[in-house]
Amino acid sequence: MEMRNSSPFFYVFILEIKGIIMKKVFLFSMLVFFSIFLNVFADGIPIDVFSSGDEEYHTYRIPSLIKTQKGTLIAFCEGRKNSVSDTGDIDLIYKLSKDDGKIWSKTRVLWDNDNNTCGNPCPVIDRKTGNIIMLMTWNRGDDHEMEIINGVSKDTRRVYISYSSDDGHTWSKPEEITQSVKHPDWNWYATGPGIGIQMTGDKYKNRIIIPCDHSNKNDKNWYSHIIYSDDGGKTWAYSNPIGPKSNECQIVELPDDRLLINMRNYNREYPCRSISTSNDGGLSWSNLTYDLVLIEPICQASLIKHQSTKESYLVFANPADKNKRLKMTIKVSCDYGKTWKYETIIYRGPSAYSSLYSLNENEIGILFEYGNKSPYEKIVFQKIDIQEIVGEK
Repeated sequence: MEMRNSSPFFYVFILEIKGIIMKKVFLFSMLVFFSIFLNVFADGIPIDVFSSGDEEYHTYRIPSLIKTQKGTLIAFCEGRKNSVSDTGDIDLIYKLSKDDGKIWSKTRVLWDNDNNTCGNPCPVIDRKTGNIIMLMTWNRGDDHEMEIINGVSKDTRRVYISYSSDDGHTWSKPEEITQSVKHPDWNWYATGPGIGIQMTGDKYKNRIIIPCDHSNKNDKNWYSHIIYSDDGGKTWAYSNPIGPKSNECQIVELPDDRLLINMRNYNREYPCRSISTSNDGGLSWSNLTYDLVLIEPICQASLIKHQSTKESYLVFANPADKNKRLKMTIKVSCDYGKTWKYETIIYRGPSAYSSLYSLNENEIGILFEYGNKSPYEKIVFQKIDIQEIVGEK
């Protein structure tokens, strides 16, 4: 005789078991989906690198990004101990990533000079040696920018250099080079921020160039300039001023040994970036022009030359708004900055300083200031497929 359990509790029990199994199957499916999503689409997701209030720093600002010859990504910035202010106890710090920006190391300190200001990171990699050369600036923590500009500060703005020969794990003691790179008429001074370049053309091959800016003590105006080295960073010299009303800048090499410098612009008759070019390796520069497509709210921006599998591009990033620091936007030029045919907004919210770097033939990385209410809440990293922007995919 067949035994049957006709109790309603038996059927309830079976339904509960089925429900538990279905929930587990659903959760497992979602776990697999999100794992695939993160691996496939992580390139387009901002990854937090520095978050204000983390560790011992109130605010993180002034990002700089490089990729070493061994493939290590290094994210530099200023760690501001007590406030968001440009003045005070500020360290130059960094993190490393061995997996193209997915996971970052703990914060490391490149330079901490007691309660003084150490910042404006502007690194470059020497192709001949693989060494990382870091240019940076210093001032007393109790000297304010306007005091330095007006020549009434206790000290002045000074320029330093440090080297790493082991992929950024250790650094040489910062060495002052102010006398070689700062004219006596210059008060305020800033390296970068962002990155430097090393020229590849035959005429000035391996010349290292760091974009800089300064204030002139006579007219109290802003100017850009470059400093350069032809011996791997052992000795330095500076160019003629570029301006007036030009400031933080980035530089790229054009064909035929020419250079293009792209500058923060204080001339509000033109609410956009100012431009100049050089035909003599950066010693002298053309009169300013204004790129009306590259609108800005008076803010730092980043610019690189990116070599893809098919052609060479200029890639530009900044908060593309005439009045506010928001809408971090990537623009791409196929004709060395004459026109900007392609663009994409990568973040519509508050955003400010940035640093671009070529990761490989198809991808670029951007390290930028990012937030919900203020652009100084975080510094994030994002990978971008350049082929998707220019429609080569």
